[in-house]
Amino acid sequence: MGETKAGAGWHIAIWIGQIMLAAIYLMAGIMKLSQSIDGLVASGMAYAGDYPELLTRFIGTLEILGAVGIILPAATRIIPVLTPLAAIGFGLIQVLAFGLHTMRGEYGVLPVNLVLLAVALFVVWGRLSKAPITSR
Repeated sequence: MGETKAGAGWHIAIWIGQIMLAAIYLMAGIMKLSQSIDGLVASGMAYAGDYPELLTRFIGTLEILGAVGIILPAATRIIPVLTPLAAIGFGLIQVLAFGLHTMRGEYGVLPVNLVLLAVALFVVWGRLSKAPITSR
């Protein structure tokens, strides 16, 4: 199915990472677009009340686009290089989130940021070098 000669285990592991990232960011993006800022703050996103609403909505939009971009290009094999680019975007979001939460003293969420960063980097590495998906 347009996959290289890497073992099936690698492709499965990378797909699991892609699906996990897509699900997490899709849910987060939908929350940021559908809930009020007060609702986001009440649900644990305290920072949403401290920054312009447009920024929160913009981040939510990028998360949804990234969730589509990490799955659809690889699944359709149409411009599959967009998949690792989406993963790079998710990694960047986590680096920025790590800095934001550190500045705010919100240390409890940092392990989640690190895990999501690690998964994003795994997908980048996997789809660029270990098990790239070829175009149609």
